Amino acid sequence: MTDDVFDPLPVIDRNADRRLRARLVDAAERHGLVDVAYRTVDSPVGPLLLAATEAGLVRVAFERQDHDAALTSLAELVSPRVLRAPTRLESVVRQLEEYFSGSRRAFEVPLDFRLSKGFRRAVLDHLPDIRYGATESYAQVATAAGSPKAVRAVGSACATNPLPLVVPCHRVVRSDGSFGQYAGGEDAKRLLLDLEAAR
Repeated sequence: MTDDVFDPLPVIDRNADRRLRARLVDAAERHGLVDVAYRTVDSPVGPLLLAATEAGLVRVAFERQDHDAALTSLAELVSPRVLRAPTRLESVVRQLEEYFSGSRRAFEVPLDFRLSKGFRRAVLDHLPDIRYGATESYAQVATAAGSPKAVRAVGSACATNPLPLVVPCHRVVRSDGSFGQYAGGEDAKRLLLDLEAAR
């Protein structure tokens, strides 16, 4: 949860405080007390919340999606044992840095899709098949996901994608080529598509 038990305490020695936090987080991880580890990271599309279970990355949230709300949702849907534990997410952070620098075209981290089910999951399963730098229309994705008439449902699946960026819903555009909606906002979608088109 976002409430930090250390917040009400006066900070006497910031270095000691940091070391104590790190030791407590490490102990919690070692004893299997952290079901959802999270951290935030700055990126060209703004601060991102990253969260992972033992199975893999379970949530990526843009700042405009409200990080506190995302953590609350994880506590309700996955487990209340949510802790800021950056170590579990180091690989994701490194790959995001590589992606934004243009040296990475696909992510290779375990993914936990437990937040998506049914047709939405089928859509998410297809999205990594859209080639880096390419786009598909909502109609094309609906066909690829097995329900050609479910164009609006594809829009809903993209809008609720719990793993944007890593599962590239930004590569889905309208049939006329316009961007359409995006969880990170239209500017973020434009930045991502421009980044990929430039490589």
